[in-house]
Amino acid sequence: MQVPKYQQILEKLAAEILSGKYADGQKFPSEAALVQQFRTSRITIGRALRELSRRGLVQRIAGSGTYVRRVPPGDSGSLFGLLIPELGRTEIFDPICRGIAGAPLVGRHALLWGHTAADDAWPGQQALELCEQFIQRGVSGVFFAPLESGAESGETNLKIAAQLEAARIPIVLLDRDVVPYPHRSGHDLVGIDNRRAGYIAAEHLLRAGAGRVHFLARAGGAPTVEARIAGFREALLDAGAPLHANPVHRTAAADETVLHGVQSGDGFVCANDRTAGELMQVALAKGYGVPRDLRIVGIDDVEYASLLPVPLTTVHQPCREIGEAALAAMLARIQQPRMLVRDILVECRLVLRASA
Repeated sequence: MQVPKYQQILEKLAAEILSGKYADGQKFPSEAALVQQFRTSRITIGRALRELSRRGLVQRIAGSGTYVRRVPPGDSGSLFGLLIPELGRTEIFDPICRGIAGAPLVGRHALLWGHTAADDAWPGQQALELCEQFIQRGVSGVFFAPLESGAESGETNLKIAAQLEAARIPIVLLDRDVVPYPHRSGHDLVGIDNRRAGYIAAEHLLRAGAGRVHFLARAGGAPTVEARIAGFREALLDAGAPLHANPVHRTAAADETVLHGVQSGDGFVCANDRTAGELMQVALAKGYGVPRDLRIVGIDDVEYASLLPVPLTTVHQPCREIGEAALAAMLARIQQPRMLVRDILVECRLVLRASA
């Protein structure tokens, strides 16, 4: 079912207001300017503006114009839970949380970072305990980064989502879904287009002259990894590149067995920068020159990517912007609980360094 044009414009403008693009009280672009921006009719723009006004996000003053009112009347702020089981274990989530905490609208809201008595417990058990705490506190919403790998983690993710749904607490998923790719749950998700990330990484290696291109991932990875692999395969097919026997390697850790059968001039797209860094260390120890003999591309652009023995070419994941977009998505979901579930994809781009 196609979303009406006015609805598309409405959601885009609402997200921009809630993300802080426009200051409270700032004059909003005129109808004429919006007609030109969206290449549509004045009737469509007028309908979108009326809905923004109904939501309390703008105020239309006759003879003066339309003004932003980011804080709707009677909205005194909300308490949101941060459910990040692998915070500190996966490098992207700390800057994402900082993005949520530092978003323009967070000043009138509070974030609950949760704590469990058993800090040495399995992350899944900690996540379940935090979920219970958030439900007992009656939080207005939960930002949830699902556990990454393994059947038990998948079951725990679904259990957490079901408990929050039963408590009627909105969920905004960070980076990944609670169900395997390409399936989709019923919750808003904020992240990058992981399929595109895998595509542009592989495309770069092919254009750089890599003889054969491989994909390296840890076994039992997150749904994001499967999406990156799909994009990787699509790039190879689009380029007409010869498909060797096993282009995708899944391993418990990057070790020298990954390099068996690898030829000089081959390239690797790695599921993330950590895997790329491990592969680089193994390759250098075995006497491979990077990028002379082996080209390596990561995905995420974590802080240490530029500090590896050979600075890493990687796909940049804008974590702070993901955090800001997640807060805007949560506020929009609370205002309109029945709107369609959304994938909110923040732009990713290739960062060229020395490894490929």
